[in-house]
Amino acid sequence: MENNRLFRLRKLLAEKNADAVVVNKNENVHYFSGFYGDDSALVITREKEYLITDSRYLEQAAQQSKFPAVEQRKGLLTKISEMIRADGIKTLAFETNALMYASYDALRQMLPGVNFSVPINLDGLRIQKEPEEIELIKKAVAISDKAFEHIIEYIKPGLSEIDIAAELEHTMRRLGSERPAFTTIVASGKRGSLPHGTATEKLILDGEFVTMDFGAVYKGYHSDITRTVCVGRASDKQKKIYDIVAQAQLLGIKSIKSETDGKTIDAPSRDFIKAAGYGSNYGHGLGHGVGLEIHELPRLSPLAQDVIIKKDMLVTVEPGIYIPDFGGVRIEDTTLVGERGAVILTKSTKELMEI
Repeated sequence: MENNRLFRLRKLLAEKNADAVVVNKNENVHYFSGFYGDDSALVITREKEYLITDSRYLEQAAQQSKFPAVEQRKGLLTKISEMIRADGIKTLAFETNALMYASYDALRQMLPGVNFSVPINLDGLRIQKEPEEIELIKKAVAISDKAFEHIIEYIKPGLSEIDIAAELEHTMRRLGSERPAFTTIVASGKRGSLPHGTATEKLILDGEFVTMDFGAVYKGYHSDITRTVCVGRASDKQKKIYDIVAQAQLLGIKSIKSETDGKTIDAPSRDFIKAAGYGSNYGHGLGHGVGLEIHELPRLSPLAQDVIIKKDMLVTVEPGIYIPDFGGVRIEDTTLVGERGAVILTKSTKELMEI
């Protein structure tokens, strides 16, 4: 697994005419080395690879990674520069979307005579998932599915959004999640018009929609699910909005095909919502990649014309309608791009639930 990843990274180094790269983004440190902790970095050359960390993580690094672990005692950047000089590196690449300028500038000054001007984006190497990664994501999805199954028995009028978020997160932890995949969203009633309405002290009232967007993390890999339920009886307008979103979500899933661009996949569900009269109430993209990060490549949106979807990518499908002073509905599944279309990993029901 690591050998294939390193082979692809070194091929990218060759294309960039770089002798080595400093990997400092936590997700990429994990991806290439197997180690996950903070305040650490990798130095990967054409022939060698090192994991640089401190005394807190040396034992953990030996358990999780086959990379030689190098202890830093005078600062991470200082040790990185020592390793670069010791290996005689002349051209060094850096993660353009991860290395802070202050760190870049400090390293540049520590490495006189080294060409430290080659930007490289390693995230693209993680887009297509390996079988082991897919299995880990499936486990994360199963945890969030079970949490949803529990929460619909828990929700009732009088509970706060924070109560629901806490119960979801506690349940996922009991089921094996390392942590929430992101700040749990619970938006009820009129707050449902906020696509990222994180939980507040607002109390749930009878007859309100409650949108819950949450996810689990299993061995570093994320799941992402959104469900909207009605506490009590849904009104005709609520049922209408829910049905539009539900149909749009199915259209989005059916549009997922390998070798298709993200804009083309996004279009059918967006056009459907627009034709129903709610185009101005749907402002975000259809979905995003999921893996070691909750939001990663590829994207499904009107701006993703150059993004080609391929087999073994993981993407969410999550259209929504958000109406100020009314509320909103979003439905989201995590899906796997297969040879013949999308495989829905999320198993939770998408029927309108009146609880």
